[in-house]
Amino acid sequence: MSTTTVPVALRHAGHLTGRSLRILRREPVYLAFTLIQPMVWLLLFGQLFQRVADLPGFGDTSYLEYLTPGVVVMTAMMSAGWAGTGFIDDMQRGVMDRTLTSPVSRGALITGALAYQAVVTVVQSLIVFGVGLLAGARYDGGVAGVLVVLLCATLLAVIFAALSCAVALTLRSQESLIGVSQFLTLPLAFLSTVMMAPALLPGWVGTVARYNPVDWAARASRDALLGDPDWPAVFGRAAMLIALTLVMAWLATRAFRAYQRSV
Repeated sequence: MSTTTVPVALRHAGHLTGRSLRILRREPVYLAFTLIQPMVWLLLFGQLFQRVADLPGFGDTSYLEYLTPGVVVMTAMMSAGWAGTGFIDDMQRGVMDRTLTSPVSRGALITGALAYQAVVTVVQSLIVFGVGLLAGARYDGGVAGVLVVLLCATLLAVIFAALSCAVALTLRSQESLIGVSQFLTLPLAFLSTVMMAPALLPGWVGTVARYNPVDWAARASRDALLGDPDWPAVFGRAAMLIALTLVMAWLATRAFRAYQRSV
């Protein structure tokens, strides 16, 4: 790739990201809608299951403090699972075919979609985390811990947004995309430490969680918020998220070829 191609591709990606953000600014109800369920998890579950923190093996923290970074991670994953709907809308309106015949590269299309999802995730995460603090959660990790939470949530969102875009480009159906998203998100959330401490999980769930990117994000976020974090473990899980992010972004870009062959 020439030195002039990269800046052009980034400029195209920036334009596409800006277009999506302008749409969101005109319709902020979408952002509010994506936060309804996380607020239920955080405020309702945080109260209903607060006695869980008294169980042996849970640790020295309230359930709300344990749950808040988990809800941030769940919100990022579930919101990103719908990222491919924008591509399907473009296909149905004929916009996608016109775009693919333009000078805009496939990489720029994917980068723009993923960058938009990253921005939305940061806003969502800050709101959820802020509500957790208002509800009484307290952390000793300071600004560094919060930044790690934002990083992990954003990486996880990009992973699932890339998967959603790849599914949309391959199946070209809203119903199929919804089915795949629902099939993956809730099981992955419950097969992790998002809502329950590792010591209290069944053995087989703990084994599955070790290979679950949702668990990587939840554990890294929670550990970073401690007063004395295990930074090698935090950076190790963040590195796995980064590696998976690159793989999924590449697969999503390749999915354009499947789409072009099928039209």
